[in-house]
Amino acid sequence: MTQTGTPMESTVGPGAWHDPGALRTLRILHRSGKLAAEYRAVPDLLSRMPQADLPAAGQLLSRLDPTEVRRHAPDVPVVSVAVTGHSTVAPVVAPLTAELARHGLLLEPKVAPYGAYVQDLMRPSDEALPQLTLCLLDAYTVFDDVTVPWRAEDVEAAARAKLSLLAGAVRAHQEAGRGLLVLNTVPLLRRFTHQLVDLRSRARLGAVWREFNRGLLSLADQHPSVVTVDLDPPVGEGVPACEPRTAQYARARLSDPLLAAYAREAAHVVRARLGRTRKVLVLDLDGTLWGGVLGEAGPQGIELGAGLRGEAFQDFQRTVRQLGSQGVLLAVSSKNDDDLVREVLKGHPAMVLREDDFVRVNANWKAKHDNVRDIADRLGLGLDSFVFVDDSLFECGLVAERLPDVAVVPVDEEPALHPSALLADGWFDLFELTEADLERAGRYRTEALRQEFREDVGSYQDYLEGLGIEVILRPPDESELARVSQLTLRTNQFHLATERLQVPQVADWTAHPGRHVIAVRARDRFGDHGLIGALFLRREGELLRIDNFVLSCRVFSRGIESACVAAVLDFARSTGARAVTGRYLPSPRNSAFASFYADHGFAVLGGDGDDPDAVHFRHDLATVAPAPAHLRLDAAFGPFDAATDGHGDKR
Repeated sequence: MTQTGTPMESTVGPGAWHDPGALRTLRILHRSGKLAAEYRAVPDLLSRMPQADLPAAGQLLSRLDPTEVRRHAPDVPVVSVAVTGHSTVAPVVAPLTAELARHGLLLEPKVAPYGAYVQDLMRPSDEALPQLTLCLLDAYTVFDDVTVPWRAEDVEAAARAKLSLLAGAVRAHQEAGRGLLVLNTVPLLRRFTHQLVDLRSRARLGAVWREFNRGLLSLADQHPSVVTVDLDPPVGEGVPACEPRTAQYARARLSDPLLAAYAREAAHVVRARLGRTRKVLVLDLDGTLWGGVLGEAGPQGIELGAGLRGEAFQDFQRTVRQLGSQGVLLAVSSKNDDDLVREVLKGHPAMVLREDDFVRVNANWKAKHDNVRDIADRLGLGLDSFVFVDDSLFECGLVAERLPDVAVVPVDEEPALHPSALLADGWFDLFELTEADLERAGRYRTEALRQEFREDVGSYQDYLEGLGIEVILRPPDESELARVSQLTLRTNQFHLATERLQVPQVADWTAHPGRHVIAVRARDRFGDHGLIGALFLRREGELLRIDNFVLSCRVFSRGIESACVAAVLDFARSTGARAVTGRYLPSPRNSAFASFYADHGFAVLGGDGDDPDAVHFRHDLATVAPAPAHLRLDAAFGPFDAATDGHGDKR
């Protein structure tokens, strides 16, 4: 079996390389009892499976024992999900299993009894907390509280009461520290609207319902660890909201197609939670951003702007530019003459995207996968941050084969479908857009100037000394907590403990006695890097612990990480600590930094009974190396209560 994706994540968009035999292969594996042992091959099978086959695949996969899968594939991330709701919620398990498996994840579900959602949300925290709670709502969430005969005003009263109850339950869930919660807006069914025979009352009911959904959406604004999936888009595109027979007889009040659409969105939330949000969109040109072949038709002969197809290509460019305006880095990998491409990007009157919108344009006759790798090297980003879009199935297949970490999105010859293909998998979804996201493209363009400077100087040390790096360590202010959280959610390589923290968890660290969050900022002669790292410190008597250290990959190997360690050691000694410990928790993507603490003078302690998966290191502070001489360090950690134990209690 040829696998185009990594064992960790499916890398091909939905509907690509349709293989009617993929489901048959999955069934053979299931019947032979080998599906658990071959789980690493599942993402590739699902990526080649027609969309219509995914529900059947989900049914097969949902029968797997997660324990058995983990025995054969211990490196596959397990996602524990509690599923609750107003009506029967078990039907969402199969599509959610399939959607998570598409991204190389294994679902471990816990399904609540019928109608238990309020109790589930309000019960106290327990030891076995799921990573995610799904609370499925439907129209009967309100209408079960409405008696016949009813008017729009009766529905309004029931909706307000239910929203108040939900708001209290959500608040209890979040205050108990029970993690990420996903809600959904509720489609209004025709079977209810048309029980009102006068059009004015029917319109009033529509307004009441939209206000109810607005309240559900606003819960996500009130609680950073709450996400509300809006079901209006799939219903608006023709997905049926309800199947009357299953709604009546099985109390399953959302249709199977709508649950499948919901499961896809929920899987995107999980992927964002695990730090798998992509950062770079690499685009082909001919047949992707415009119609025709530039080398044959010339700049004025390509399809763009004029005609139905030309307008469709232009609309796709608007979609791409909208993504770029929110921090997605845009780049080009195209087999074309560079001068012709630059001419189009600079001067074609119908181009929406211009040369300045791209952080890198690789237009040449090299293999596209080599161009993508070059872009990654120049940006200093891992290939697992990349999405590649092309209209050629050959090129898509080659990139997927040679660069399995890259997410590949094939588009066909119909440009009107390009936006849907690009957006189908939410590759760039994140929890909150920050100032750092909006400034990202400019900072990576500045990085190109650093690259040019590097090529002009003799040695790497000369390069470092010429940069004039300044590192600033300070506690983050409230407006920066979202950026610190985002670093923990999205950084995978230099993330020594790989702990994903939402904004409330970061805020708790900053407020907890005996603990500190230290934000890392940096700038140099070419510009400001912004907030690019964070240290999570905890004081236990005479011991200072570095519980986690995360640093953006774009500033590796410039001495910034060493300066941070030097500052922590110096701070520890100045506040009376006798030692500093560092914690490294292995993950599939941070192995390059397994020896980081040892390389900075820490002795290996091994495991810890309370933290058996981590490796611990200790520095006795007898000799503290200074920060690298080529940079300037400005560190101010703020007040730190040395007379506390690790729980914030006075000693």
